[in-house]
Amino acid sequence: MHESRASRTAFRVAVRRAAHQVLDRPKVFDDPLAVRVVGEEAVSRIAGEMSPGESVIARARRAFFAARSRYAEDELARSVANGMRQYVVLGAGLDTFAYRNPFAAQGLRVFEVDHPATQAWKRELLEAAGIAIPADLVYAAVDFERQTLADSLVEAGFRRDSPAFFSWLGVVPYLSETAFQQTVSLVGAMPPETGMVFDYAVDPAALTPAERAALDALARRVSAAGEPFQLFFQPDDLHQRLARAGFRHIEDLGRDQINARYFASREDGMCIRSNHGRLLCARV
Repeated sequence: MHESRASRTAFRVAVRRAAHQVLDRPKVFDDPLAVRVVGEEAVSRIAGEMSPGESVIARARRAFFAARSRYAEDELARSVANGMRQYVVLGAGLDTFAYRNPFAAQGLRVFEVDHPATQAWKRELLEAAGIAIPADLVYAAVDFERQTLADSLVEAGFRRDSPAFFSWLGVVPYLSETAFQQTVSLVGAMPPETGMVFDYAVDPAALTPAERAALDALARRVSAAGEPFQLFFQPDDLHQRLARAGFRHIEDLGRDQINARYFASREDGMCIRSNHGRLLCARV
C-alpha cells in the first residue's frame, strides 16, 4: 500500500462484511458492529445491492469474506478454550473483533497490527461511529515490508514466551515472499498451542480456466486500487513450508469444504463458487 494512505481494499472488504449483515439470512458471520464502522454512505450502497439482479459473483465473494471471518473466530474460540490469552490480528483493517470481544472477561488481550495510516483512519471511523476502544486492545503499528513484526509486537507488550493465536485475513496475497516467510517463521517458533488462520490465493496453474478467469478479474481490480496480488501457492507446497517452519497440525479448506461447513442447506444459494481462494489453520 502507499505511504500515508489507508487501504482501499480494507474498506471494500468491510463493506461486504456489513452487506452480509443486511442482505443474507441466515448469517454465517454475525458482526453487530460491521454496519456502524463503515458508516451511512456505505449503508446506502448496501441497500442498493438489495435487488433481484445482484450478481452471483458478488454474492460468492461476500460468502468468502463471511466464511473466512467466521472460520478465524471459530478457531480462536478453540484456542481460548485451551487457555490461550493473546490474539494478534495481522493486517487488521476494519476488523471489529476487539470491540465486541466475547472473551474479555477471560483475559484475552487483542493486538491489532497494521500500517500506521490504516490504523489512524480506523480510529477516526470508530470515533465517528461512537465505538469505544477497549482497554484490552493494543495497536501495534507496522509496515510489513519495512519493519520487523517481532520487534513491533514485543514493544507493544506481546509475550513471545506464551502461546498466541494469529489471524491474517486478506493479507497474504499482497505480501512479498520475504514478508510472508518472516511472519510464518515468527509464529512457527512460538510455544505449543499457538495457532494461525489465513487465506491465500492458489497458483493459477492449479486452477480451471473458469477459476483462472475469476482470479484474473479480481487481480485486476485490486491492482487498479494500488494493491496488487504478489503471492500464490500450491497447497501441498505450502503445507510443506509450514511444517518446516514448526507447524504440526494443518487444516486447509477449499471451496467444497467451506461450503459443507458454512453454507449447507441454504435456500438462497449463497456459497463459494471458485477454488482460487482457500482458508488454512496451522497450529504449533
